[in-house]
Amino acid sequence: MRMSLTKTLLVSAAVTLACLRGTTRAQTPAQAPQAGSGPAVANPTYTSIPLEITVNRSAADVWKRVGKFCDIGEWLQIPCTITSGKDGEFGAVRSVANEVLVGKTELSYTYTQTVRNDRPYNLYHGTLEARPLTATTSKLVYTIFFDNSMLADDPARATDKERRTATFTRALQNMKTLAEGGTLPPPPARGRGQE
Repeated sequence: MRMSLTKTLLVSAAVTLACLRGTTRAQTPAQAPQAGSGPAVANPTYTSIPLEITVNRSAADVWKRVGKFCDIGEWLQIPCTITSGKDGEFGAVRSVANEVLVGKTELSYTYTQTVRNDRPYNLYHGTLEARPLTATTSKLVYTIFFDNSMLADDPARATDKERRTATFTRALQNMKTLAEGGTLPPPPARGRGQE
């Protein structure tokens, strides 16, 4: 009797769940999206770009100078405004690629780029951190993570990674310059599609 009641409850729960989903057929929880059904990529190839630079200032001083969410405008030398929320708070959105603040600590933050209907989602995330080394020195660590499978081939992926690496290496150098009290050189000419 007990086994029968358990089976009845399980079947009832399955039927209820199916009704809530709007279907009565069995579904696999992790079904891959069909080609052309949306912005998801069927076979992602995740890549990361970890970068770092030593700064002759304490981590707290470095973060105070370059760690606000929209400070990217100064050190990447592009326009930046907060378009939604408040700088430094979860869910803040900056005008740079509509990036959203999704994680933070006292000396770091993580952001993502949102899904767009006009292109495949590449799961782009970036994390910027000021890491203490000594009382008067620190390391800025910038890690970019994304899916580059939508690019045509391995040479295209390598070129894209090189471009991003160059852009964010320059950004780290600019952060170091600013944090150490220096003045930035003029920004380089920017082509279409660059961060």
